[in-house]
Amino acid sequence: MTDLLLVGRVAKAHGIAGELAVDIHTDAPDERFAPGAVLSARLRDRSRRALTVSSVRHHSGRLLVRFDEVPDRDAAETLRGAQLLVDAAELPPSDDPDAFYDHELEGLVAVLADGTEVGRVAEIARGPGGELLVLRRDDETEVLVPFVRAIVPEVDVAGGRVVLDPPEGLL
Repeated sequence: MTDLLLVGRVAKAHGIAGELAVDIHTDAPDERFAPGAVLSARLRDRSRRALTVSSVRHHSGRLLVRFDEVPDRDAAETLRGAQLLVDAAELPPSDDPDAFYDHELEGLVAVLADGTEVGRVAEIARGPGGELLVLRRDDETEVLVPFVRAIVPEVDVAGGRVVLDPPEGLL
């Protein structure tokens, strides 16, 4: 089974020519939404279809994207809320040793410096203040940990763990 990663979400149709307003969920929108790029759209009914980017432009913090397979507003309306996904295997490795794809972090064991296990990374949440690791604890509670070097001094993807140095009261 391939890992599909979220790179955008269709917010709404824009105009009458089939253009879509897309909320960006990737650090590389110019690469993921380049003309000719093929994305997998997961629709609200959980069905999937391939979409080929024909044009893209930035507009008010979103992308306005045209797809070859979406000729008009009626077709665009059927994609409202669709998740736009790429195959993780198609992503190039990062040149930055401190940059990670979400799928590389999800599932890692979270430990303290002394080796005490405190949970597992369930997902990465993004907010106005930055990225957060969502840790799922053994008791099924979730803890939000700011993904900053002061609190997460070590990420060992190959070793399957992240080391935490949390301030008092965070966990």
